[in-house]
Amino acid sequence: MKAPKNRRVFVVGYGAATPLGHNFETTWQRVVRGEAGFRKLTRCRTASRSNVVGEIPDWNPQTLDYLDRKELYNWNADYVFLTMAICKEALTDAGLEVDEDNGPRTACLIGSALNGTDAYRIAMDNYVNRGPLRVSPYLLPNLCANLPSGKAGILLGFTGPIFSPQGACASGNHAIGIGARMIRDGDCDFVLAGGVDTCLVPEIIQGFANMLATIKINPQDRAYDDPTQASRPFSLDRKGFVLSEGGGVVLLAAEEMISPYGLNPRAEVMGVGWTSDAYHFTLPNPQTIVRTIHQAIDDAGLEPSDIQHVNAHGTSTPKGDTTEIECLRSVFGPSLPMIPVSSNKSQIGHTLGASAAIEAALGIEAMRQELLLPTVNHIPDPEFADIDVVPNRIRKYSYEFFLSNSFGFGGTNCCIVFKGV
Repeated sequence: MKAPKNRRVFVVGYGAATPLGHNFETTWQRVVRGEAGFRKLTRCRTASRSNVVGEIPDWNPQTLDYLDRKELYNWNADYVFLTMAICKEALTDAGLEVDEDNGPRTACLIGSALNGTDAYRIAMDNYVNRGPLRVSPYLLPNLCANLPSGKAGILLGFTGPIFSPQGACASGNHAIGIGARMIRDGDCDFVLAGGVDTCLVPEIIQGFANMLATIKINPQDRAYDDPTQASRPFSLDRKGFVLSEGGGVVLLAAEEMISPYGLNPRAEVMGVGWTSDAYHFTLPNPQTIVRTIHQAIDDAGLEPSDIQHVNAHGTSTPKGDTTEIECLRSVFGPSLPMIPVSSNKSQIGHTLGASAAIEAALGIEAMRQELLLPTVNHIPDPEFADIDVVPNRIRKYSYEFFLSNSFGFGGTNCCIVFKGV
């Protein structure tokens, strides 16, 4: 193999669809207003009390001008069209037009925790109620994890590598990390990296509820009359995460490509850390999480004292939030109370494989605008009395480095350090 080129890697654009908006700009406007995007489930019916979710508002693939009726009928896994939309948005946001020169040097890595679960559900319903010949011949393509990237390539014209990093809820960070290494080593010049999950189907909602992962809303809960209060990371009354659909992608570029294409760098990907727990399929392993954070900081050529903000995984589960803070205490020691630690999931919920990429884009934009995004819905927990979780309100803050944490089922951990430019 050729020696790596050791090129620097920058984020030059982003696209997103979240419970706060069907594109990044709308999401951002509502994030800075401190809003949370949760409501009672409308996508389907379920008997579960975990019926407060994050749905993408105004998301309707039928409004996309590059899709016809045949496409809409055959591709019934929603993550396919969502991937196409946010990849297109990221390229437009960056001002990069794919052409015959850069197309072969552009890759697309979109991770997902659950892939085309919705398409499989439709196929099973057809199989049981209408017969085996009514199962769509497009079922298997709808389930293939790389197909969303492939469809985005057909739409946008890039022909570099496409695949789906499968890191459960850390998939988005895995995509960014792998994409950055590919650019660093010279395999490509641009990478669309992120994650997408469209998970709001009855079986998935009930499955998360039965494993006690998601919040169940009873009449005494403060979210019963106000669903926007359902996700409350690091809060005294946190009871589980809010399941959300969403997608996020960042466009990565080699440093040498920025000037020739007139691109605007938003942040530099400085360090990546990744480990696995070898511990439990859902419970986190503090030892390996601490090692992941140290790896990311060391890969960036920094010390823990250089990190000025932590964009936490912060899911709003009792065990998960406690373990993450314990790990941060281990890494940062007595200086942790001086480092703001906040969670975007308080506003957008847990978008599974999409979460890390959405949070990277929000974190980078916040750093550019010298802001700390808040942890909304917060009621102080004495367990975290010394931790600055940026409670409830956005804050002005100038900083150069932040750490973005992401952990997933199966014991997969990926953390990234970003630097402002």
